Order: sequence, then C-alpha cells, then structure tokens
Amino acid sequence: MDGWTIPASRRRRSSTLKARAISVSVTLSRTTGLPAMYSRPLVPADFAVPPRIEGDGFHLRMLTVHDVIKDFAAVMDCLDWLPGFMGPGSSWPRGLTIDENLIDLGWHQREFTQRHSFAYTVMNDDESRCLGCCYLYPSDRPAFDAMAFYWAREENFDADLGGVFRSTLRNWPLKNIAFPGRDIAWEHW
Repeated sequence: MDGWTIPASRRRRSSTLKARAISVSVTLSRTTGLPAMYSRPLVPADFAVPPRIEGDGFHLRMLTVHDVIKDFAAVMDCLDWLPGFMGPGSSWPRGLTIDENLIDLGWHQREFTQRHSFAYTVMNDDESRCLGCCYLYPSDRPAFDAMAFYWAREENFDADLGGVFRSTLRNWPLKNIAFPGRDIAWEHW
C-alpha cells in the first residue's frame, strides 16, 4: 500500500457537527498526506494536456490564482444552485469568501501543474467574463479512471460547454470517465 490509514478514532471531528460521526477509513499518501488517489499523476507524462480548448465564443484554459475575481463573481452568481453540485452533501460554495476562493484556485493550479487533477476556467473570447468551470479529478471508484464536473453561469450555455468538454475528454488517455450528478445519479454514485 502506498499510503497509511487514519483510524476513525484519531480523526478530528468538527465541533459544529450535529449528526453522529460515521467511521470511515481514508487511505492517505505518506508523502503528501492527501487521499492516495491524488498522490500520482492522472495522465502519463507523455500526454500533452491541452492548455486551451476552443469553443464557439468561449474557451477553456487552466484555472489560476489570477482568475480569483472573475471566478468568484461567477460562483456567486450561481449560489442558488451550485450547493450539492459536487455531491449531495456538498455545501460549496455557501459561505465561500474571496480569500477561500483564492486558496481553492491556488490548489487547482498546483494540481494542474502536477497533473494530478485538472481545473479549467471557462472564459468568453476577450477574457472579460468567467462563464463557468470544468474539473477532471481522479476517481475514488475502481470502475472509473476519472470523474468530471462542469458548470456554466448561464443555463442556456450548459449544453454547449458540456459538449466541448466531453468531446475533448474523449482524446484523453482515460478509459472510463464518470460524470456524477449528470450521467450517474448521485444515489447510484
């Protein structure tokens, strides 16, 4: 095993947690302390990760800390429906501050450069407005190599963005990519 497991009895529990804690074992990398699925590159070193993906009137590129203002504005515009988007128990982005968003973007940028996960910002052609985001993460499910998520600021744009993102991922060296919450209902994930 490339990692170690934190026994449930040794994990910190939030003092604000009202429900009974569930005992879960999480395998962590010995070098990073992160879940083991993030301790290795998602794609081989010889795969050319697309730095920019073109759409009709928009493009995707690596999400960086320099996008914090535009990304935060897009996230806040979607505050009514984004909670639960990344999973049924997820409250993100409720309570998100711009400082926390900066930290998230720094994490996404580092993961992208290490090839462990990939977060793309979706920008209009002149980069004046963030239109959404696309994410590709390692899957924690053995049947899938990766899991992908995307969201768009405008509902009528979602299908266009999804089409471009899915089409691009067909060229990645990943056999099975899951789209939880879209192609696979959360209760089956």
